[in-house]
Amino acid sequence: MRKTILCVLSGVALSLSAAQVFSAEKVNIGVPSWTGAQAIAHLLQAVVEERIGGEAGLVPGNNATIFQAMDQGKGDIDVHPDVWLPNQESFTKKYVDGAGTVVLNQHPYEGNQGFCVSSNFASANSITDIADLGRPDVAMKMDSDGNGKGEMWIGAPGWASANVNEVKVRDYDLLPFIDPIRAEESVKTARVKDSIAKNEGYAFYCYKPHAIWYMFDVEMLSEPKYDPAMYKMVQPSDSPDWYEESKVMTKDALKNVQIAYSKSLQDRSPAIYEFLGRFSLTADDVSSFAFEISGKGREPGEVARDWMKANSERVDSWLGL
Repeated sequence: MRKTILCVLSGVALSLSAAQVFSAEKVNIGVPSWTGAQAIAHLLQAVVEERIGGEAGLVPGNNATIFQAMDQGKGDIDVHPDVWLPNQESFTKKYVDGAGTVVLNQHPYEGNQGFCVSSNFASANSITDIADLGRPDVAMKMDSDGNGKGEMWIGAPGWASANVNEVKVRDYDLLPFIDPIRAEESVKTARVKDSIAKNEGYAFYCYKPHAIWYMFDVEMLSEPKYDPAMYKMVQPSDSPDWYEESKVMTKDALKNVQIAYSKSLQDRSPAIYEFLGRFSLTADDVSSFAFEISGKGREPGEVARDWMKANSERVDSWLGL
């Protein structure tokens, strides 16, 4: 009887110990405003909850907020799902290279960014290059508010790329003809749809991967070939005079896009930490996710779970199985 009680107590103790370890696997995932990042965040959440058995929260935030929280390591936000480099290099230099409190995943996908117009607008007005947006006849057809200048969406508030694009509009000598507009990406998507339906002119910052390539017939305009000597970008986090100190007169280099996560997860949630280090996607994966969510209006969590079922072997590899 005594042995039986001891066995039961030992079993209970082991169960409690396992439960404590199990419950320790928690993570909060940052959710920036662009669709690709939102899709990846939901996929990370689904893997943590359904395959690791942990807890994963989703916390909206911009780049600065997410990196600061990862640096603090208190669990408020532990993961940035879509770090574009070198766009966000000011943050990685500070927190990855400098403080050493944030870790970059070493399995990036390739990103490409530029400026787009609808294919119909490009064809009707012989628009192929970014310089064509500075033609008075083109700018007039992009003027929706009647101020004599066309509008071009350059990104959402808080995006490092929007800062780059603001400098580009100036250094490509487009400011006399184009007003750079910052707004949430949903505003841009609605405006693209509306402009195509009404056969109006509209230009916007675009990038791959993204759902828009599945949603609308658009074209990326050519820019001067990337030249590091003509590409000096100072972000607001580096200097209050960033706009005056920057000079960007060429296309961006192709990007490495990967996730970043708080180094504190190594002790707080080791299984999640190891998973994040193995995680990898392709640009096509992300474009497909984004289209299912923003193009078809599907719920992000549902898209993530369906993808996990269809790609179980890839998910297994992320978990070291």
